[in-house]
Amino acid sequence: MRLSTFPLERELGMQYYASEADGIGGRLRVTPEDFIVHEIPTKDWSTTTGPYLICRLTKTNWELQHAIKEIARRLAISHRRIGWAGTKDKNAVTTQLISIYDVTPDAVTAVQLKDIHLEIVGQANEQLSLGDLAGNRFDLLIREVKAHELQCRVDEISAIAKKALPNYFGLQRFGVIRPLTHRIGECMLHGDYERAVVMYVGEAFPHEREDIQKIRTAYKDTGDAYEALRNFPQSFAFERAMLHHLYTHPGDHTGALQQLPPKLLSMFVSAFQSYLFNCALSRRIEDGNTLTVPVPGDRLLFTNGRTDVVTAQNIPAVTLHIARNRCSIALFMPGKDPADTITANDAMTGILNAHQITHEDFRRAATFVKTKFDGAWRPIALSTVIETEIKDDTVRCRFTLPPGHYATTVCREFMKADPLQMV
Repeated sequence: MRLSTFPLERELGMQYYASEADGIGGRLRVTPEDFIVHEIPTKDWSTTTGPYLICRLTKTNWELQHAIKEIARRLAISHRRIGWAGTKDKNAVTTQLISIYDVTPDAVTAVQLKDIHLEIVGQANEQLSLGDLAGNRFDLLIREVKAHELQCRVDEISAIAKKALPNYFGLQRFGVIRPLTHRIGECMLHGDYERAVVMYVGEAFPHEREDIQKIRTAYKDTGDAYEALRNFPQSFAFERAMLHHLYTHPGDHTGALQQLPPKLLSMFVSAFQSYLFNCALSRRIEDGNTLTVPVPGDRLLFTNGRTDVVTAQNIPAVTLHIARNRCSIALFMPGKDPADTITANDAMTGILNAHQITHEDFRRAATFVKTKFDGAWRPIALSTVIETEIKDDTVRCRFTLPPGHYATTVCREFMKADPLQMV
């Protein structure tokens, strides 16, 4: 294992690389076409019926929430009538399925938006929800690579990726230019909605436009909702919606936060769950444990969803199961139910205590957002077969990942570069 030297990665809990090999450097997403994602559906929707149209959405350089809101606006419906299985990257070319409730095929066909294409593929009786996908196929280009013995490095890291990489939640889970999604989620868990609003609207980051930084900082300093509303461009729809509510309902930060789409509010809290997982995984590595060698007290997650506990007696059998990809060592991401699954080898309890978060906080957030926030097991290791192609100073990587696994987790292992070179 190799320790990351980048403050942002360490702040987000992504502290280790699996390989000791030097990185290849370079840049990801020089153009959106350098990052191509195809969602793998769970079934053939052309054979089903129901009030939901299932559409294939292909978008280039669109943030998903904004794309959904713009599609809804063109259809003259609430964005809440549109569902999706996975949140895809903005600076990319992505293809995924979405469901739209109670609209006609002609209405969908009539939607014309730059860099967005909608294709009707079927119907369904239920809305698509997060996780309703089999996985994602990636075709990525890392450009401007300047590394000695490039082929050797690529081969070495590819071999390690085939065995195990730390299954971190990637940078985009927390925000790219403004990596504070998890911090807003923590505010919500504490019931501090005013701080959550001020953070979302008023926290400036150095890679934003300078004029936007000034608007955010002024709001954070003065709390003047009207002045900030007057200065934010129309494209900052979420900030403007919150500020408009505060202007018309002074001091109602709870109501202001609820101006955001429920799925976005849910993402804040689940981003904090992701942060907790990253921290616990790094703590495990720091304690000298590996990604694939079990120790007594570890929890196992089997492919059918069953879990089990590692004991001194079953370690030989467990080791064989892990080697044959029947199960993996897992960590528990806490939620609204008391975790009877925390074990002696799990650092999660200490991390939760440090943040003063309990399952009751998740329960309150679940009521506020109307989302379950159940706890969940997540494998600590990611493995995939990577097809690589080197041409001049460019490395092309093709691979497939299960739902909820991050391509940037693979790319960071190759690049070992400033995370901002991946966004």
